[in-house]
Amino acid sequence: MRTIALAGFVVALWAGSAAFGADDAPQPPAPEKEHGWLQQLVGEWETESEMTPGPGQPPLKCRGTESARSLGGFWTMSETKGSFKDVTVTGVMTLGYDPQKKKYVGTWVDSMSHHLWTYEGTLDADGKVLTLETEGPIPGAPGKRAKFKEVLEIKGKDHKVFSSSVQGDDGKWFTFMTANYRRKK
Repeated sequence: MRTIALAGFVVALWAGSAAFGADDAPQPPAPEKEHGWLQQLVGEWETESEMTPGPGQPPLKCRGTESARSLGGFWTMSETKGSFKDVTVTGVMTLGYDPQKKKYVGTWVDSMSHHLWTYEGTLDADGKVLTLETEGPIPGAPGKRAKFKEVLEIKGKDHKVFSSSVQGDDGKWFTFMTANYRRKK
């Protein structure tokens, strides 16, 4: 089915350029500087993460990998693999920049939940910290939702830190996961 859709897109693109003439065909936009920021995320990474299921509970440690690639200079798509205890987890994140919203946008899906997480966020003034906000279900609390915050901090060209926090009923943020990513050499 994807092959048919791709072939249809190519034919439509070809027909459109033929109708307008090669010189009159609309040109796709070029990536903007904000898209360029995302390119430092591309590559092969080793991960070490620690997840705290709740206050006062012992942390779970995980090692894994991430493979991130660029899609046309506009998006990055990364696949993360790891395991907590004996459970293997795979997650896919997309990140891009929406010039109309003037915000970074993205999604997250993983092999442990049915929820599609959608993000909007901003980069700090130094260009080192991307903060993404979303809302979604609280694991282990059916029917309850909360605000979540994901923070991606660039420590250097070969090191980044990703953390996830949830806002409690009291309005305070609880960081339940922190992961260090180091570029594979």
